[in-house]
Amino acid sequence: MSRLLYVPATAAPEAGPDIAKQTAVTLARLDERLRAEHSSLADALAVTVYLRRAPDFAAMNDEYRQAWKVTPPTRTTVVAGPLTEAALVAMSAVAAAAGTERRAVHPASWMASPNPYSYAIRSGETLFLSGLIPRNGRDNTTIEGDVTVQTHAVLGNAKDLLEAAGLSLAHVVSARVFLPDLGDFDRMNRVYREYFADAPPARATVGAALTGAAYKVEMTFVASAGSRRIVEGEGPRNPNLSAAVIADDLVFVSGLLAPEPVFGDPAAETREILKRLDALLRTAGSNRGRVRDLLVYATTPDAAATAVALCRDAVGHAPAITPVHVALASARATVEIMTIADA
Repeated sequence: MSRLLYVPATAAPEAGPDIAKQTAVTLARLDERLRAEHSSLADALAVTVYLRRAPDFAAMNDEYRQAWKVTPPTRTTVVAGPLTEAALVAMSAVAAAAGTERRAVHPASWMASPNPYSYAIRSGETLFLSGLIPRNGRDNTTIEGDVTVQTHAVLGNAKDLLEAAGLSLAHVVSARVFLPDLGDFDRMNRVYREYFADAPPARATVGAALTGAAYKVEMTFVASAGSRRIVEGEGPRNPNLSAAVIADDLVFVSGLLAPEPVFGDPAAETREILKRLDALLRTAGSNRGRVRDLLVYATTPDAAATAVALCRDAVGHAPAITPVHVALASARATVEIMTIADA
C-alpha cells in the first residue's frame, strides 16, 4: 500500500465567492499536486470534501462531476468549514501512481450513485469506501429513523460493498465516523460494536454537520485483503476501536487524544498526542519519520493552527497534514489526531 499518494486539504479562496469556481480551481490544484508525483486525478482513489455551507452541495457536485469522465473516486463529504475564512470548500485526496490497478466495486443490486463518486474503489489489496449515509442502495431512498436505525443501515451498506469486493467487515482497517449530534455517540457505538465485535479497525469519531438534515451518521472505511495485525496501546482496551492496525506495509492509527489534565491547551494536547503516537509507532515497528498522513481534528481554527505547526516541527514537510474544524467526542479536548504511517 505504500505506493499510495496523500495530498492534504487544498482550497482556492482567491477564486472568488463562487462555489463552482472554487471547486474547479481546487480540483485543478489537486491534479497539479498529483502530477508532480507521477499521478493525476484520474488515479485518485478517495477524495474528502470539506464544505463550508450545506446549501452549496448541489453546485459543488455539478462542477465536481466535470473532473471525471469515467470511474470517479470514492468520496466523503462533510460540512466542516475550511480554516481559511474565504474558502468555501477544501479537498484532500488519496491516489495511486499512474498505471496502477484501479477498479470500481458496485453491488449488482444497487442503483448507480446519484452523485459523482464510486461507492467503492479497489487498488491492489486495498479497498476504499465512500462516506456511507443511511441510503438504500437498491433504490437510493433515505432510510429514516434514529441514529440506531441509521447506523445499522450504514454498516449494512458497508457489508454489501465489502462482499461485492470479496471481503468482509473483518477486513476493515480504518474508519472515520461523523455525527451531527455527538449526543448520539453512545448509541452509535452500541450498534457499531455489533458489527466489529473483535479486533475493530482504527477509528476517529467527530462532530460535523452532513449534507442532508435527515442524516444522523456518516461513516467511511478502508479495508485490506492483505495481512492485518492489531497494535494495542497503553491502558484498557477500547471496545470501539483498535489503537492501531498494521495492514500490509501501512500503520493506521486511531484518533489520539491527550490525557485529560492538559485538555483546553492545544499546544500541550498536541505534544502529549505526539508522545502517544511515538509510542504506538514504536510498537508497530515504525516511527514519526515514516508518517504519511496526519488528520488534525480541532475545535477552533486557532487550535488547528497550533497543532499543525507542532506536527510540522515533529514530522517535517513531506507528510500530508490536514486540519479540520470539528467538534470532539471528549467535550473538553481541543485536538485529536489520526495518523497513517509506513510500517
